[in-house]
Formats: sequence, C-alpha cells, structure tokens
Amino acid sequence: MSRFFLAVLIGWWGLGCIADEEALTLDELMTTFGWDFDATDIRTEKVGDGLFVLFGVGGNIAVSVGSDGVMIVDDQFPEMMNKIYDAVATLPGAKQDSHKYPQIDYAINSHWHFDHAEGNLALGPTGTQIVAQSNARVDMARGGVINLVLARYGQSPYPADALPSITFDDGMRFHYNGERIDLMHFGPAHTTGDVAVFFRDHNAVHLGDVFNNTGYPFIDADSGGDIDGMIAFCQQTLDQLEPGAIVIPGHGEITDAEALASYIAMLTTVRDRVKKLMEAGKSLEDVIASDPTAGYTDRYGEESASLGFIDRIYTSLAKKS
Repeated sequence: MSRFFLAVLIGWWGLGCIADEEALTLDELMTTFGWDFDATDIRTEKVGDGLFVLFGVGGNIAVSVGSDGVMIVDDQFPEMMNKIYDAVATLPGAKQDSHKYPQIDYAINSHWHFDHAEGNLALGPTGTQIVAQSNARVDMARGGVINLVLARYGQSPYPADALPSITFDDGMRFHYNGERIDLMHFGPAHTTGDVAVFFRDHNAVHLGDVFNNTGYPFIDADSGGDIDGMIAFCQQTLDQLEPGAIVIPGHGEITDAEALASYIAMLTTVRDRVKKLMEAGKSLEDVIASDPTAGYTDRYGEESASLGFIDRIYTSLAKKS
C-alpha cells in the first residue's frame, strides 16, 4: 500500500470511518484514493531485452515479450486494459493480432487482490491463460472483504472465465521467450497465495505486494497473511537472487536486492518490537503508542503511516498466541 493510500485512510480514520464501517465499493474506493482511470497513463520502463514494467493504476505489471508471445505478471483493472494493450503494442517484439492489439497469452496473478488481478475480467474472455497459486484462485472464486484496517473493500467473486485456469502449490516453471521463468510460493505472507516470479536470464524478480517500495506494507492478516511469513518469503526470494539482481515491487519504482535486504531488516525489527511488547501483555493501543517503527520514518513514512502496518503485525501474531 502506498503512502498516499495511508494518508487518505488516516484522514478517514479521523472522521470515524474505521474497520467496523460497511465495505466500500470500487467506485467509492476510487473516489477516496483519488484514482482516475481516464486521467492515468501507462508508463513503461525497460528492465532488459524482452522484459519491461508497466506502471498505471494498481500493481506494477511485468511484461515478457518475444518469439513465443506476451506474458504479463499482474493486470491492474479492466478499465485500464486498452491502455495496457497500447503500451504492450509499442514494445519491441510484440506481435499484433488482426484486431490491432497483441494477444496476451499468459497473465500471472501475484495474488488475489483487486488492484493486481481485476484485469482478469477483461483478459479471461479473450483466451488469456491466467496462472496463480492455488490459494489465490480460491480467494478469487470466493471473494470477500479486504480489511485495510482503516477502511474495508468488498471484492466480489470473479466469474469462471476470469479465474486462473492454471494453478500450482509450491512452484512451476515456464520456458518462454527464450527464458526460464520460475514461479515460487514460500508460504503465507502478504496473503496465503503470493507468488515470486523469477526471470532468470534477467536476474530479476517480481514480488507483488510481498514487497512494497512506496512505504510500509499491508498484511492481509484477516485472510491468512502473516508477518513471519512475509519475512521468510522475502528472505527466501533474496536467497534465490544473484548479485546485481533487479527487484520489481508490487508498488513503487524498480529497485535492487539491497533495498529488499533493508526491507527485510525493517520487517524483522518492527515485528520483534511488537512481539516483545505483546509478550509483556501490552494492548494494541499500547503497542501503537510505543512507536515500534521508530527510526524508519525517512524511508517508509511518518508514524501515522505505520498504523495499519502495526495493527496487521499485531493481528497476525495474536493468532499464534
């Protein structure tokens, strides 16, 4: 979740719109967060030959383009799909179909949340093969309320043609566009169905929302997300990378393994501070008042921006006590 997300949510909290309120619709969420599909363009950044990242509304999209076709990781929203198609069509090696747009052959969902997977609604009916970890498919089929702590969003179940048709448990491998692409699941983290997508020839990985490069992360603890799992997931991803690796976050700019290592250190330190206070019998209010994110303001945001993060750490740890 971005710092902008959190700033808006803090404002809503001050107005009394907390987690007990009715779940927001997408239109309400768009208004609250200042999202605008019409006004937002797709920005493209090259990672290497045949690999690009698209930035728009929602999660970052990785794009593999080559002789085999087009594979993407995450797909934002159906309202952005024509702009996504336009951006893909400009990439070197993209093949146009008879209807102007390049066919997107595979869409990998990094997890089930709407801002990363709602584009399935547009892609599925076109014949795109949608791929996800097994738990993510279950969540997409079931739908449910995503508790952002300071607001709630009701994600509707996806219709059959928007659900992943290819799923896996621990991992799977593609040999696509001349590259080995590994999909790996290291257990519950941001959600129970996260995927790290490794583009081996590029020494790059897309981590979805397990790694947020705009501020403190969101842990979907009500749906099985887990702070210990997030730390372990990030560390196991880092262990897979070669020196000089490129890290594509779910939100924020492309970065490197050093930034991921620093993120792991932050997660671990804040988790340990919260855990120590909980073991001393402190309430959530006491934990928040202690400012467990002290020292990370310059990198991840003011103390107010960490409230949802602390709440979700506390919630995930409390489930184990």
